[in-house]
Amino acid sequence: MTDAQVLARLQTIFDDTFLTPVTVTPELSAGDVGEWDSLTHISLMVAVERNFGVRFRVGEVEALRNVGQLARLIVTRLGEQ
Repeated sequence: MTDAQVLARLQTIFDDTFLTPVTVTPELSAGDVGEWDSLTHISLMVAVERNFGVRFRVGEVEALRNVGQLARLIVTRLGEQ
């Protein structure tokens, strides 16, 4: 799976998670979305793990700075399966 394919699937997850429409781009970060708080972040990560069938370590998630890095981590995890 490519980063672009992951981003397309992430768009659906973001659409289901946030009330306000969010356009998923590699540069998007929590600071760009007003309703992206700590609780929403947990919900988002759980939805991502379920949707892609992957698991993340806490340190990995904490180190992510934008959605592009999340997409890359997902691609890496999928390659490990």
